[in-house]
Order: sequence, then C-alpha cells, then structure tokens
Amino acid sequence: MLGLDDIKKLSENYPLLGILIGITLVSLSIGPFQNGDSDWQFAAAKGVLNWGMPYVNTFGNIINQAPLGFYIEALFFKIVGLSIINGTALITLFGLGSIIVIYKIGKELYDKPTGLIATVLFALSPWELVLSRIFFIDAQSLFLSLLCLYLGILAIRKGSIKISMLSGVFFAAAFLTKYFAAFILIPLILLWLYSRPKNAKLFFSQVVVFLLPVLLFSFLWYQIVLGKELLYIFHHSDLSDLNYSGVTLSYSFVGVFLWNYGLGSYFIAAIAFSLSLLAGFKNILKKPLRLDIICLATILPIIILDMILGVGLNLKAPYNNAITYDYLALPFFCLVAASLLGKCISLANLAKLKTNIKWQFVLAAIVTTGVLLLASSIFASMNMAHQLSTTGYLLYRVTMDQDVGYTILNPAVISQNSFLMNSQYLGFAILLSGLLWAGRHKLVQAFKPMKQSINEKRALSYAKENP
Repeated sequence: MLGLDDIKKLSENYPLLGILIGITLVSLSIGPFQNGDSDWQFAAAKGVLNWGMPYVNTFGNIINQAPLGFYIEALFFKIVGLSIINGTALITLFGLGSIIVIYKIGKELYDKPTGLIATVLFALSPWELVLSRIFFIDAQSLFLSLLCLYLGILAIRKGSIKISMLSGVFFAAAFLTKYFAAFILIPLILLWLYSRPKNAKLFFSQVVVFLLPVLLFSFLWYQIVLGKELLYIFHHSDLSDLNYSGVTLSYSFVGVFLWNYGLGSYFIAAIAFSLSLLAGFKNILKKPLRLDIICLATILPIIILDMILGVGLNLKAPYNNAITYDYLALPFFCLVAASLLGKCISLANLAKLKTNIKWQFVLAAIVTTGVLLLASSIFASMNMAHQLSTTGYLLYRVTMDQDVGYTILNPAVISQNSFLMNSQYLGFAILLSGLLWAGRHKLVQAFKPMKQSINEKRALSYAKENP
C-alpha cells in the first residue's frame, strides 16, 4: 500500500517520470538505425572484447576515435551479450540519462518549468531520437558532458573542491569518449566568471582538481598505452578527407540541417522569439538574459567550427555530418527555447500590474504567441518522430537542391496499426500527461477567473428570477 508520503513523492516526480516512460516507448518504436559508421564503431567495441583494444576487424587497426566509449560498450556486451540490438539499447539508456541531467541543469540554472520544457524539447527532438537509437559514441559523450556541467554548476554554487574533482572525472570520461566534449568547458568557464569567485585559493584549487583527471588519463592512454604524443588526437581521418570534387560548398549547410532535420521551423521560431524578448524586456528578464548568453556562447563556437572545417578547410565529414558535429549544441538550443516559458510567466505577471489596457493587450499577445510556439514545437517534433519510424532511408542533405549529405538507414520500419505504432501513440500520450500534470496548478489558476465570472452571472440571474 502506498502511504501519503509515497503518493506525494510520486505526484511531484510524475512529470519527469511520465516523460521518461513516454519517450522510452517512442524510442523503441523508432529504429534501431544503422549505417557504415555504426558498423565501424560496433567493430571497434568488438575489438575490445577480442584483443583488449578498439581494433577494427583486424589486430592493430585501431579506430581513429577516443577510446573510452568502446570500453564501456564492450563491458556492456560482456554482461548482456554481443549484438547491435544490445548496443543500441545501451545508447538509448545514455539518451535517457541525458534527459534527466538536462532537467536538472534547466532547473538549477533557470527554474523547474524551464527544465521540464527543455527536457521535452530535447527528448522529442528528431536529432536526439536518431542519435539515441544508433550505435554511435555521441550519446555517451553528451551524457558525460552534461553530467560534468551539472556537477560543475553545483561545485560553483557550493564552492566544493570534491564536487569539482568529480566534475573533472566526468569531463575526462566525456573527452576520452569524444573530443568535442571540450566545448562543455565554455558554459562552465562562463558560469565561473559570472559567479565572481572571491577566494582565489579555492578557485585555483577547483581548477586544478578539475583538469587533473583529463590530463592524467589522456597521458596514460596516448603516451603510455599508444606510445603517441597528445597531439595525436588531431591525426584523424575526419581532418584529412576532403569533399568530393564537383560538390558546391555552402556555409548554409548547418542551417539546412537545423531547419529541415535537427530542430524544425517551429523550434527555431521559438528560439528566435525567446531571444527577441530579451531585447524588449532586458530589465525585467535579467536572469534569463545572462543564462541565454551563456547558451549562445556555447552554441555559436560549435557551429562556427563545423563551418570552418566543412567549408573553410573543405573537409568531408564535418560538412556532411552536422548531425554529430553539432550535437553538443542541442541541449543549449533546448534551454534557450524552453526559457521562453519562464519569460512568458514573468510577462504575464507584469500584465497584472499594468493598468493601461493597451499594454495588457500587448503583453497578452506576447504570452499567447510564446506558449503557442512552444506547443507547436512539441507537436511538430512528435510528427517528425512519427515520420522517422515509417521511413527506411534518411538522407541529411547539405543543400536541398543536391542529393549530397549523410545517410542513415532504418531497417525496422513500422506500419500503421502495428503494436509498435500503438505503443508510440501511447508514449506520446504519457509524455504529454507528464507535462499537463506539471502545469495543473497553472491551468486551475487560468480557469479561476472564468469560473468566477460564470458563478457571478449565475448569481445575478438567480437574483433576477428570485427578487
């Protein structure tokens, strides 16, 4: 029997729990996806089982990626058995872990509603749904990077050397899974600067214990195990293989990916509207202004570097593969878009204080637009997720007028009225129920004036009929 405390705890945690259960059902109805890169990384994990090193297919042919992800996968295979299905299940678990950590980060930096909306936007993003259902190391690296960031936030808030070291351990793990994890240092550094550390000794100690694990483990792997210099990480085929001759390069390839495949038009519109409110109400929205700047300062270097590598240096992988090269930016896109809800709440409260009818009308229109954009983003992502489950061939074009880009296959396409399709619909329903449960008090407050007005009219009518 559940006690009152258990019911209260379940009620408080149901929004996140509902999102996790719902997105699990949706994820299982999609994929697993496959392509040459997933087969290549699966071979590296298999190499760890066979030779103790991430060799691909033959002894000595070491994969040109950071090593840790393949050891984690090999350990998982050792427990549950070697198969691409089991490997994809592990990646999906890392995706679910990222959902939880994004909620924690959003709640810690912004507020609880923002954390919850960011979680939904991330979970339903077609970008995340694909990379959490394909055997890539990216989902592992993202989870470890986000965990590093969350612990770093706590270390800054509490001034803790121990938590700083733990954050550093997860940064080392993320970096030794995929080198792009280095970008997670940007929000950490900015948050440290905004905290204005006054104790120089404590600040220096936190930095040292944070950096020590990545320096130590990188030295052990590259210099002791491989006998290479640390700069060997730049000896990667992605940094040498050029685009095919005859391909017309365009710096818009990242925008094409975000608009058509990664986020979608409504999601981008929500981000743009969220940022535009900062310009008009910067004195009221000081906290989200600072945090949105941190998110943008993380997003832009990732995108710019991808453009430089793909077009400026004419490199094939960065140009065709924005889905993985820009992946670390996704949580920060979600946070900026989700902060729109908190901004709308602030402006709605401001409208109550205004006596000018025109101002009330303007603020009401802004709030309504913001809420509609967030709702549209969620439902558009659900529609794109549904399309993913019924499409066997994905081509992420770099420009919409060329059949050039990155290909992913879905060998397990599902049909209408199948069990998996019904479970997908159930997943959407459970996920939305979590959101509705979280906002139930706001909904009650929204309908209170309407209910009061109806009761007043009834009372007036009754008084007229019974003088």
